[in-house]
Amino acid sequence: MGQQCRTVSPLSHYLRLPFPALLLLLLALPLLYAVSLLLLLPSSPFRRPLRASLPCGASPIDLSAGRWARLPTLTAPLYDASCPFHRNAWNCLRNTREGMDSINSWAWVPDRCGGAPVPRIDPAAFLGSVRGKKIGFVGDSLNENFLVAFLCTLRSADGGAVKWKRKRAWRGGYFPKFDVVVAYHRAVLVANYTWHPVDSSSQLGKDGIKGIYKVDIDIPADDWAMVTKFYDVLILNTGHWWGPDKFPKETPLVFYKGGKPIDPPLGIFAGLEVVLKSMISYIEKEVPKKTIKFWRTQSPRHFFGGEWDHNGSCLSSDLLREEELDTWFDPKNKGVNKEAREVNSLVQQALLGTSIRLLNLTHLSEFRSDAHPAIWLGKKDAVSIWGQDCMHWCLPGLPDTWVDILAAQIMYNFEGI
Repeated sequence: MGQQCRTVSPLSHYLRLPFPALLLLLLALPLLYAVSLLLLLPSSPFRRPLRASLPCGASPIDLSAGRWARLPTLTAPLYDASCPFHRNAWNCLRNTREGMDSINSWAWVPDRCGGAPVPRIDPAAFLGSVRGKKIGFVGDSLNENFLVAFLCTLRSADGGAVKWKRKRAWRGGYFPKFDVVVAYHRAVLVANYTWHPVDSSSQLGKDGIKGIYKVDIDIPADDWAMVTKFYDVLILNTGHWWGPDKFPKETPLVFYKGGKPIDPPLGIFAGLEVVLKSMISYIEKEVPKKTIKFWRTQSPRHFFGGEWDHNGSCLSSDLLREEELDTWFDPKNKGVNKEAREVNSLVQQALLGTSIRLLNLTHLSEFRSDAHPAIWLGKKDAVSIWGQDCMHWCLPGLPDTWVDILAAQIMYNFEGI
């Protein structure tokens, strides 16, 4: 006969225990059950609290899926032409730009938010939540445009705010009521670059080269290299200087690594790609992990009929429709405004796997062909010299929506620390 399998009940194991041990086990079971229920209670002091769902404007999807809607009632901006942090060319109220009420009558409504717009920042509440903190912007003049909107908005909660230009900041503000610093460091390529003229007049005629701009892809620009541990929040960008209008063939960018020219030489977009990767790697190593880091995507331009120096214009009072966006901005169409999406593709690739958050303000800004300074630049003959400004933004205006979004994301991320 084969062996028979014998099934043993798990309970029989405990029934074989000595009586005192069995008694202790039976007494412990209700206690364990009670503790387990306590841990599950929402008000339990032992239960780790769950973070609230992402507020409107704090989720990345809020920036890429939504629409602009007219506000039912016109609400005044949080600042006016008298803000001391203004830059003249963007102070569209002072420059009497037409249509300012219309520009400021729109709100961004993310699909996720049930028909509600991104909430307007409460400057006092925001400054209170970041009391004692420092917020830094690094990049080109579009980050400066962003900063000015931020400074003027926050000043509405602290009339004692003063200009702040320490630590090599290009401009900034200190809010003494809350001990908060917000500043901008100009670093248009983010990496270090220096001008090197040709050595002698005999070389001047060679291919028309007057000199080169040496770009050290592995060295950050001096203007921000020393503040990597100073700020609690960093918002970086680059992109608008990476083109032949800033660096024509007579004065090209030449890329160096370890003090030696990269061979074979890189074109300007290939150079941007290696600079992004190198600077992002530097940030990952040198900026403390506790620092909240954002990389802002490109701000789109709205030149119609030509480039800035070829009669490009943005005298529009209408927003673009969604079905028009690809015509204006898709690089496949080779239009004059294609740079934003071209740069963004490189930025998104370089940020993969890093701790830097993508602040994607491009899509919602693509609609706003109505909101640039255009011909209202505040200086006589400015348009004849520089052309219309269809790149920067009127203040107050679209960057105030950027401020609302940034504030929501900063507050949410500080709550999670």
